[in-house]
Amino acid sequence: MGFRISQLFSTIHGQITAVIFACLVIAFIIGSTLESWVREQYGAPDMESLSAEVSAIASVLRSASDAEREVILAAANREGLRLVLQPLSYSERFTTYSPDEPFLQIAIDRLIPPENYPVPFGGWRTFVDGKRILAAKIDDERILVMELPESFLRNDALIFGSNYLVATVTLIILFSIFAVRALTSPLRRIASAAMKADISFGPAIFEEQGTVEIVTLARALNGMQRRISTMVESRTRMLRGISHDLRTPLTRLRLRAERVKEDEVREALLGDIERIDRLLKESLGYLRDNYQREVSQRADLASVLQTTCDEFADMGHDMQYDGPARMVTNFKPLALTRAITNLCENATKFGTHVNVELRVIDGQAIIDISDDGPGIPEQYRTRVLEPFFKVDTARQDTETGFGLGLSIVAEIVQAHHGKLALLDRKPNGLVARIILPLEHK
Repeated sequence: MGFRISQLFSTIHGQITAVIFACLVIAFIIGSTLESWVREQYGAPDMESLSAEVSAIASVLRSASDAEREVILAAANREGLRLVLQPLSYSERFTTYSPDEPFLQIAIDRLIPPENYPVPFGGWRTFVDGKRILAAKIDDERILVMELPESFLRNDALIFGSNYLVATVTLIILFSIFAVRALTSPLRRIASAAMKADISFGPAIFEEQGTVEIVTLARALNGMQRRISTMVESRTRMLRGISHDLRTPLTRLRLRAERVKEDEVREALLGDIERIDRLLKESLGYLRDNYQREVSQRADLASVLQTTCDEFADMGHDMQYDGPARMVTNFKPLALTRAITNLCENATKFGTHVNVELRVIDGQAIIDISDDGPGIPEQYRTRVLEPFFKVDTARQDTETGFGLGLSIVAEIVQAHHGKLALLDRKPNGLVARIILPLEHK
């Protein structure tokens, strides 16, 4: 039995039930205390009890003589009731509203009409000359009228209002706490983990803790991530194996082509073989996912950029670095070096001068790799980041590959929770901009 109760409270349904039950208990206890406190503080009579008294006195006056009625009224008025006998025609002056009545009193009467009490003659909302009264019919000629004091309470409204107010406030507070602890926080935690997740194998990315429903959701997402990782890994192994197996016959073709005596045919064959070999290297490079498994570490980002620029300059390219001499932050050095190298290779293919700039703006590292080439048409700048997409116009020549270079860069930048943008360079060329958040630990 205890296990079932514990299991029930571990679900959202059970916790909502517990919150409602706790709210009712708190409303009952605090509501009664609040009602008693209001009665003690204000000490005003309640209208329902006064109506019952007027009705009881009217029933006594109904069977009394005129002399007895005067005695009874005098005795009652000594208690401060302010009772007056009026002819039945006095009821023609009755109205159901008063211009001086507070709006709160009107709202209470409309929303919570009195119940289970003798209804006064003319109704509960009866006014004469702007003053609220209670009346009871004695006979066909006389009515008993009592003017209500300026301060009075509505007993049923007080009871209902106290319990309603306490229940509403308590329910809001308890449900707010419940929503934050049982729903909002776990969902935000899952959303944050999903934004940082990748498809590589590793520990479960979603914490399986909280209510039964949240644990079930996290477990399902972890299972889905494992299935996706398995599928991607199996296809990657297959493609990697195909690409690797093609290298052996390609080597044999190169050896045979080198023995061809005709120079023109030999050069054509070797050129085609070299292109196929380059495409295989590109595909194998794309299938390597070591940048996903690499762990971020403290390193000098400026040094990585300067080293890359120096390497390209040593190969005869016109490339220069512009930025601080040192910027230590957290990133994946090998992966980011690969991304910067891919962008620099693209820039040197299509431009004669390349500039690599590093700066910090609003806690973000901005890396701009600019060239003076033909650029990329604006309508293709999003699609070129997709695998195997190539622009058939501006930035393409006979040495282009499968179109995987920018895809690799985009995935590496995304793994750093950054952004990659391709922008126009004036007067001509392209700016590949990498925006990385700076993490100081």
